[in-house]
Amino acid sequence: MTAFDPLLLLPDFLLILTGFGLCRFSTLQRPVWEVVEKLVYHLLFPALLFASIVRSPLRPSDAVTLAGAGMAVCLAGMVLAACLQWYKGFDRRLLASGAQTAFRFNSYIALALAERMAGPTGVALIAVLIAVCVPLCNVGAVWFLARHGGHNTWKEMARNPLIISTLSALIVKILGIPLPEWLVGTVGRIGQAALPMGLLAVGAGLRLTGLTVAPTLTTAFLVIRHGLLPLLALVLGIVLQLPSAEKAILLAFGALPTASSAYVLAVRMGGHGPFVAGLITLSTLLGMVTVPFWLQALRWF
Repeated sequence: MTAFDPLLLLPDFLLILTGFGLCRFSTLQRPVWEVVEKLVYHLLFPALLFASIVRSPLRPSDAVTLAGAGMAVCLAGMVLAACLQWYKGFDRRLLASGAQTAFRFNSYIALALAERMAGPTGVALIAVLIAVCVPLCNVGAVWFLARHGGHNTWKEMARNPLIISTLSALIVKILGIPLPEWLVGTVGRIGQAALPMGLLAVGAGLRLTGLTVAPTLTTAFLVIRHGLLPLLALVLGIVLQLPSAEKAILLAFGALPTASSAYVLAVRMGGHGPFVAGLITLSTLLGMVTVPFWLQALRWF
């Protein structure tokens, strides 16, 4: 991997801001972007993941250490968020609603960053992290919200299109199942639209309401998400002596903004929706600064 250029990520963040502007100041308002989000989530991103893994020279066994490090980062976020429960001054409902934002990650931004940083190999590496960490983070998120309502965690994971596409591609890769080039090419073409559409949809969903109810708790979650987790990822990459590309992908993974779907889960399980929406927005905006900072910091080590 070549030396990191901070401006490399600027086009992706500008796409997010473009999506925000289109949703607020054009005729393409919120109902349009709800449809776009469904299209990206259920078709475009799964297609991108599948084609990237099938075409990549990367073998699943090559990324075992990376996958373990990614899971360690997510577990650390869960533990740190759980530790906040010891402080009696925090509202229990707000804590349960927002805890997931400390360790969940935005898969759309993850894929866009990985593609820019390391091309198809980067997408394949981040796909492995998504495959192992999305189920883990979903379990953690539901665990925090369980006191506010029931939710079938395993059923949700079994029908998650990102997990299905990644595992399907890994099976094809491991078993050496031959696929016609016209099929892989078609899926790849569909996936090419995933990154710009996904980033525009992230921008369209930005909202800053609800943060004033718990500024201290907001700060705690964001410090974990944008400070402690990327620091842990940086240390793990160095200690485990990961290859340069994997080290950078792991660090970017640790520094990612939180998942936009955290709002949906919070609302469905009786959490505080406006608070989570504000956390997602602020995390996304912070990511525009902290992700380049941490990747630049990697060069110092």
